[in-house]
Amino acid sequence: MSVLLEMSMFPLEGSGSKSAFVAKIIDQIDQSGFAYKLTPMSTVVETSTMQEALSLVEQAYECLEECERVYACLKFDIRKNREDGMHQKVASVQKKLNRPINA
Repeated sequence: MSVLLEMSMFPLEGSGSKSAFVAKIIDQIDQSGFAYKLTPMSTVVETSTMQEALSLVEQAYECLEECERVYACLKFDIRKNREDGMHQKVASVQKKLNRPINA
């Protein structure tokens, strides 16, 4: 099973860059051992179960729980009989284009 989680999470208080908060979450995801990809707008993580994905969301929130208000946006793509969906989905588009893409 492949659970792709696209997640954005950061505190709403304060002004300016939120990258220090995002870095805390990325460090936590990196330490989890799950495959992930940081993009300018979100992070995509692949787990084997929904429970693992939801646990990562909870751990990400724990990185920010001292904040007064936290914004989170989550999307899931859950597919049985698939592994390495993060790469398979990109490869499928590349195959249809018959060329590599910048992903």
